[in-house]
Amino acid sequence: MQESDLPGLVAQVLWAAFALGLAFGAIAQRTHFCTMGAVADIVNLGDWTRMRMWVLAIGVAMIGFNGMVALGWLKAEYSIYAAPSLLWVSNIVGGLLFGLGMVLASGCGSKTLVRVGAGSLKSLVVLFVMAVAAYATLRGVVGVARVATVDKAALGLPAGQDLPSLVAWATGAPRTLLALLLGGGLGLALVAWVLSRPEGRGGDVLLAGLGVGAVIVGVWWVSGRMGHLAEHPVTLEESFLATNSRRMESLSFVAPVAYTMDWLILFSDTSRVLTLGIVSTLGVVLGSGATALLGGSFRWEGFAGVEDTANHVVGGVLMGIGGVTAMGCTVGQGLSGVSTLALGSFLALGGILAGGWLGVRYQTWRVERSL
Repeated sequence: MQESDLPGLVAQVLWAAFALGLAFGAIAQRTHFCTMGAVADIVNLGDWTRMRMWVLAIGVAMIGFNGMVALGWLKAEYSIYAAPSLLWVSNIVGGLLFGLGMVLASGCGSKTLVRVGAGSLKSLVVLFVMAVAAYATLRGVVGVARVATVDKAALGLPAGQDLPSLVAWATGAPRTLLALLLGGGLGLALVAWVLSRPEGRGGDVLLAGLGVGAVIVGVWWVSGRMGHLAEHPVTLEESFLATNSRRMESLSFVAPVAYTMDWLILFSDTSRVLTLGIVSTLGVVLGSGATALLGGSFRWEGFAGVEDTANHVVGGVLMGIGGVTAMGCTVGQGLSGVSTLALGSFLALGGILAGGWLGVRYQTWRVERSL
């Protein structure tokens, strides 16, 4: 590839990521896809319908990602999730903080973007608060504390922390075959669990699970296949175009929200450029907004009072800090990361679910106490 061809390829990557972000926003708005809502439905109502949406999306993402690994199109080691250093305390603690925060903020990072598109002004406040907290945890005072504390508890592994790499190291079997067997097997098991009950075969469940899972796979392909250069014409190094991490990425909605804020504030600085994370974030808002307007569900929404405001602000702070510390949110770790079969992603997902459960129980206790 010639250097003159780079702008065109970068534009293709960005437009493709933007289109997939639009699709995610439209699907999430149409089906009420929400991890926090799924946890609350189980705790308060015993209803697993929305959880089946999310599990189906995980299964589809696993099958798609590992299928591409088996074909030799992608490698888990190209992502931030499969590094040989397992930040297990950061994954768990960050997940707990994020899970609690998403309950207080009435939704995780992706749901906040979707609700902003549908007219929620309080979600817009949460979005700005989360962005500031995330940026401070990436590069500011909270980031210094993070690196000096939880990030120090790192477990060195003999191979990448994705399961196919670890099993390949232990057995000598080909990683591509193991990706197909482990990723395909676990993904199919999750899909089978979802479809085993009538509520898992409803239209919204299938649309959300299959659609969101396919979007995650699509962004992996855009970043890891379309935007991958074996040899960059300028640096002569292997590279991935238009990503903030300079590695292969899929959807995530905490650090990219911070990068979006940074891009908007420092727009005149030519070093600030559009990335896959920024355009997919904007796409989610616009996709949700268009779907809400067309479906007649667009509504302006504000805070109910001081307590409601305080809960959402605290929730935004916890999501910003927790999402960066855990290296992802319910989408970044719970879908994109878990699809790579990385150990840290499973730990972060467990932390998020535990934090969400605690948050829902806390809210239930407060309601019961006020009666």
